[in-house]
Amino acid sequence: MSTRQGGVSPEPYGMNISFRVGDDPSHVSRNRAIFFNWIGVEEHRVAFADQQHCADVRVISNPGRYEQCDGLVTANTNLWLAMSVADCAPVFLFDPARRVIGAFHVGWRGTAACIVERGLETMVKEFNTRPSEVIAFIGPCANACCYTVGEDVARRFSSEAVQRVNGSTRLDLKRVNKEQLTAMGVRGDHVEVSAHCTMCEAEMFHSYRRDGKKSGRMLGLIGLTE
Repeated sequence: MSTRQGGVSPEPYGMNISFRVGDDPSHVSRNRAIFFNWIGVEEHRVAFADQQHCADVRVISNPGRYEQCDGLVTANTNLWLAMSVADCAPVFLFDPARRVIGAFHVGWRGTAACIVERGLETMVKEFNTRPSEVIAFIGPCANACCYTVGEDVARRFSSEAVQRVNGSTRLDLKRVNKEQLTAMGVRGDHVEVSAHCTMCEAEMFHSYRRDGKKSGRMLGLIGLTE
């Protein structure tokens, strides 16, 4: 996963990988080239989801941009699944037995719609994945320390995932998504949860909630090598 550090865009964009946030396109292209070169990935092998804050998941075999979805699943090697984030969580699933991967863009809407569950169900249906064998990573996002929501959003989640502190209502996205995975049969010790908060760590991460329209985006990737 990229951070906001190491790019060529002027602040506040820094290492911004999105063409949709007002950054100079030539800077974005250069940022992407730097990032992909750093991790040894050819950009023409990357698949991007259009990301509409929905719960639609696509099974894919080729790189490119896929519209109307926030989740991608593949069993193809040398095909990288990418999720653009700046407070929402990037969630990645890996079935090492059948060599299947999934990548998901998960905000509160996607969490409420159980996109990670739907993604795992897709892996089970299409590739006979066994949830108990899946390894999961829930990446940096806005943590419960900073992620305030309204009561209309809070009511969609269990009381354990909602914190009320000094008159504010906060949501623990990471907890909810881990609970959804374990409820599907993924072992708790197979779920790695990043401790990083995108809103707290301003020098390291972009945050739309913190910086508004001048926020860049990070990119999270997962891929199968031969």
